[in-house]
Amino acid sequence: MVALQQLLNMEDSGRVDKRVLSNGDIYIGDFKGVLPHGKGKYTWTDGTVYEGDWEEGKMTGKGHIVWSSGSKYEGEFSGGYLHGFGTFTGSDGSEYRGAWRMNIQHGLGRKQYSNSDIYEGSWKEGVHEGSGRYSWNSGNTYIGNWKGGKMCGRGVMKWVNGDLFDGFWLNGLRHGSGVYRYADGGFYFGTWSRGLKDGKGTFYPAGTKLPSLRRWSSSLGYDDSRRSSLSESSSLHSEQGGITNARPSFGHSFSEKISISSRLRNSGRISSRTNSLDENWSPSDSARELASREPSCALSRASNEGEGEVQDRSTVVYEREYMQGVLIKERIRNTESLRKSKQKNKFQMKEAKKKSCVNFFEGHQSYYLMLNLQLGIRYTVGKITPVPMREVRHSDFEDRARIRMYFPRKGSQFTPPHYSIDFYWKDYCPMVFRNLREMFKLDAAEYMMSICGDDGLRELSSPGKSGSIFYLSLDDRFVIKTLKKSELKFFLKMLPDYYRHVGKHENTLITKFFGVHRIKLRGGRKVRFVVMGNMFCTELRIHQRYDLKGSTQGRKTDKDKIRENTTLKDCDLKYDFHMDKMLRESLFKQLSEDCMFLQSQQIIDYSLLLGLHFRAPEQLKALLESTGAIANHESSTSGDGISSHGEPLIPPTGLLLVTHEPSSVNTAPGPHIRGNTLRAYSLGAKEVDLLLPGTGRLRVQLGVNMPAQASRKLVEEVDSMEVELFEVYDVVLYMGIIDILQEYNMRKKAEHACKSLKFDPLSISAVEPKLYADRFLKFLQRVFPEQP
Repeated sequence: MVALQQLLNMEDSGRVDKRVLSNGDIYIGDFKGVLPHGKGKYTWTDGTVYEGDWEEGKMTGKGHIVWSSGSKYEGEFSGGYLHGFGTFTGSDGSEYRGAWRMNIQHGLGRKQYSNSDIYEGSWKEGVHEGSGRYSWNSGNTYIGNWKGGKMCGRGVMKWVNGDLFDGFWLNGLRHGSGVYRYADGGFYFGTWSRGLKDGKGTFYPAGTKLPSLRRWSSSLGYDDSRRSSLSESSSLHSEQGGITNARPSFGHSFSEKISISSRLRNSGRISSRTNSLDENWSPSDSARELASREPSCALSRASNEGEGEVQDRSTVVYEREYMQGVLIKERIRNTESLRKSKQKNKFQMKEAKKKSCVNFFEGHQSYYLMLNLQLGIRYTVGKITPVPMREVRHSDFEDRARIRMYFPRKGSQFTPPHYSIDFYWKDYCPMVFRNLREMFKLDAAEYMMSICGDDGLRELSSPGKSGSIFYLSLDDRFVIKTLKKSELKFFLKMLPDYYRHVGKHENTLITKFFGVHRIKLRGGRKVRFVVMGNMFCTELRIHQRYDLKGSTQGRKTDKDKIRENTTLKDCDLKYDFHMDKMLRESLFKQLSEDCMFLQSQQIIDYSLLLGLHFRAPEQLKALLESTGAIANHESSTSGDGISSHGEPLIPPTGLLLVTHEPSSVNTAPGPHIRGNTLRAYSLGAKEVDLLLPGTGRLRVQLGVNMPAQASRKLVEEVDSMEVELFEVYDVVLYMGIIDILQEYNMRKKAEHACKSLKFDPLSISAVEPKLYADRFLKFLQRVFPEQP
């Protein structure tokens, strides 16, 4: 690049003109009238410099530009845009060489990212689309089709550990038919759905004689000459998990790409180009190299090598069937192996019996009940998920809207064999709950893997007096509770209105329901279940939890029974919670809407389940270590925020509200949340995130990650005088309305409710739905007082 002083000297000789614009920009070079035209250099006031060809005031031709950020581009321009072929080096160290269209990567190109990942292939509107190769810095490589910046269509992924998958992709996940080669030489031929094995397939252990790979190659898009059929014709979309692209991608025919590639090689317009960007290369060539050679030649070679080593296994083949990643059926072709497998299954059965120590209903083990539940949910969710999405109809709520199935232990035409006891299964309103799961943005595969995965469920002791059995998924996302027949009947009656309510109120605090089922054991015993979202499946530890009904009588926990995870009651709550004005308004607006709905359904006895995460853990040391209630602080100093005179000090700020940034927080819906990011008055009514120093950044939603200050009054005696002091903590709140299946419909039921709830000695009408709702809201308004 010619220095500015040199150009000034050239100006003196009369070959170059210099003009300083009114905004401070400087141009030195040729003119056509008053416009830059020909060769010239333009310097903006922010330090950006372009030197190259101009045409009537616009950068057109070849040139070089350096931005003030340190990024630079050398190549072709047109009409003031990066347009044609060129090399862009970002300030982060990334480099792209290839085709451009109006400032965006478009055409064939190669990009090396700042983390050393490399993509080489087709681009459209700034993202990968068409055929291309992506190499991760970890050593993993994908060669195949892309769409919208994501792996989509036919492709081959090879992992650094030696595993290889050759098949179809959707949203960056294996989706469709394919073959998976394991590093040890084993193969699985089958189908995948959203990254999970789904459907029937065949597994060949290492050393097993393989079937005709030509037939499999043909079914996956290869002809007899093993040429790849990789193309851009796929209409699939896909999502690549490890790549973050700034913009979306493009499309040309393959022949056009070859001509563009040839033009790039012969144009001579860019001084340095990678060897891969010439007429002798295309992404499909590399795909042929890896996808066509590896799955056939390499697979056959591995098979031949293994035959000599493992002769006794040469005929062992496993025919398997998966449902959303869960193995539900397996058959071994080899007779000897089948006999050994049966012995192994018997051993596993004994182990399962030994592992279960909790009896259920007349000697039946609850372990079997759990297995039955998993089998039933896996079957019905797998059956309803492929059904095209549609609006819920009135008939979807009726008695005929049920899925019924018999699950014999030996299996049947429709059900897999299992290790539990025979049972009958009923799934209520499957289309309704399928749509509810969609409304709650819950992926069917994630739902089944969480509840029906190999790790199973864990049983909880009932926190109430209902006698219900509770199961919790191992990832803590879902709670499964047994229902009484009357509760089930009432819930199904309420379901149409519940469906409309959660559809209308995106931020509802009422419990999420994902399914209602019934298991009938041989002998006639029936067990009914409801699957709900776990209110306390959070990223932060819940230090205290409360069940709040708005009553005082009988709402105190015996101190001797309090443990670390005990759910406390109304009279145990000593805190007031002070929240941002707009957060509080959003909370009570939704509480009012939810209470009106519950009142319309003649429902009583519901609660607000409240969880507290304290951001001053050192000051809560006594609370967390003791098995009782909050211990009284010692008057002597301990370095935990208490003065030598016993005066509690306000702890340092443990949380901070900041403007919401979707790219900085997890925006995936949780197991019990659905709705918008909340706005805070303190940040000018903007959407907010919660910043936790030393922990992370969380999205604030109704009932989730809500910040507050918890304060409680302490009365201490100083010089024979009582002094009121206040203890203040930063807390994060989690909350939701639970226990909504209690119905009020007659005076006898009201009398029973009055006794069981131990209300204050008021009239029986105190438990009528409207008065219950009013009392509930008034109590919560005292718990969350309005700021002056």
